[in-house]
Amino acid sequence: MDLNAVRTFVAVADTGQFQKTAADLSLTQQAVSKRIATLEQELGVRLFDRTARGVGLTIDGQAFLPHARALLRAQERAAASVRPGSRALRVDVIGRRVGPAGLLREFHRAHPERELDVVTLFDVDRAIAALQAGTIDVTFRAVTMPGSQLPEGIESVPVFDEALQLCVGPAHPLANASAVTPGQLAGQRIWMPGNAPGTEWAAYYDAFADAFGVTIDTIGPNFGVEALLEAIAASDSLGTFFGERTPLVWPVGQDLRRIPMREPTPVYPHSLLWRTDDPHPTLAALRDYLAAVRPHSPDAPTWVPTWAQHARRDATTGHESPDTP
Repeated sequence: MDLNAVRTFVAVADTGQFQKTAADLSLTQQAVSKRIATLEQELGVRLFDRTARGVGLTIDGQAFLPHARALLRAQERAAASVRPGSRALRVDVIGRRVGPAGLLREFHRAHPERELDVVTLFDVDRAIAALQAGTIDVTFRAVTMPGSQLPEGIESVPVFDEALQLCVGPAHPLANASAVTPGQLAGQRIWMPGNAPGTEWAAYYDAFADAFGVTIDTIGPNFGVEALLEAIAASDSLGTFFGERTPLVWPVGQDLRRIPMREPTPVYPHSLLWRTDDPHPTLAALRDYLAAVRPHSPDAPTWVPTWAQHARRDATTGHESPDTP
């Protein structure tokens, strides 16, 4: 159905005159008449009664009018869904509990007028492919490759380094420690069944294990955070890692402990990636917000893998590229 004809029909129904409708739509009266005639022919009914005073809706015209208005509203919603500045910014986060998801919630609280569509893609490779395809606008990821190796048209900037914490149950030998060093974890069994080979987070924890002699067990299946916490709480030997900004809630009886790590503090390097030709205004607002509220790295010595050291140094000293916020 020709929506221009439908729009003309609604306008004539509102004004009751072909001449005024023609003026309102910047058309000739002949063009208005032709559109209405074409619509009537398509529907097989007469929509208006012509009189000396103007036009009035027939019974069929009255029946069609609310549906015509609905068609025009649907057209506007469809156009708005992809109009720059109107559609929601599609943001990918590695998980809805991790630190960047919390930053995104804080951004939305500060800017409730900015619509967001949050998705969770699997790993950085899929996230970059989605950026290139235009199916997402921005992603929060750890980037294991140098910036010069990112695909053309993709930019990244470090967002923040999130300190890791050890999580153990009440019977674990380190349960009462106020803090631990990574070296103290040598020989301890760290269980992380969600560390899928080939992912950026598996690359991070593999580097951590190599650096400090830690054993990280990835044997599954991965039944999710709740099942992991339940197993940790019941064990006197298992531990796992969470970012300090990861919100966790567990039953009182589990009595889990979240223990900071020091000397050095391992930090997970979160970065923001986007396509340089994406004009979405909320993307610019998000980048400005993150630059303004960026959490500080711990004051104590920190550790990141070799592949993250350059980006972290740039973020700390402020030597970002000209395109970064």
